[in-house]
Amino acid sequence: MSTAPSHHPAPAPLTLANIASSFLIGLLFGTGLIIAGMSNPAKVLAFLDLAGAWEPSLIVVMLAAIATASIGFRFVQKRRLSLLRCPIQLPHATHFDARLIIGSLLFGVGWGIAGICPGPAIVLLGSGAPQAFWFLSALGVGMLTFELLQRLPQFFAKGGKP
Repeated sequence: MSTAPSHHPAPAPLTLANIASSFLIGLLFGTGLIIAGMSNPAKVLAFLDLAGAWEPSLIVVMLAAIATASIGFRFVQKRRLSLLRCPIQLPHATHFDARLIIGSLLFGVGWGIAGICPGPAIVLLGSGAPQAFWFLSALGVGMLTFELLQRLPQFFAKGGKP
């Protein structure tokens, strides 16, 4: 059995405070997506349609999100633990590689085709919108495909044995 380190951080402990704060933050995020119009695929597609009936209002949403996240990141960079005493684990990568560029392109193409990204898809799923189910299913297949492709070299290096 391998004892190689995992690329995934240890999950936060399941305490009532963590569950309640996760729920409230998710509720706040989802409400913000609805108010901003980010859960409306038609509005997102209109924002991406620079050559047609362009809808620029989502620029304000994105700038506000960037400003808010910048303040939040400045705050957490000085801490080792969250307010609920969970370890803060920020990414440390500073380089661009093929995986990042290809993944970004795939994300952008998917966003441009569907007008949906993962956060709003969960909001749409809660509203019963069928396109959210199909989007999240395709997202799951994409994530599974990525994991399988990542493990393929190790599989063949071991002579095709799991």
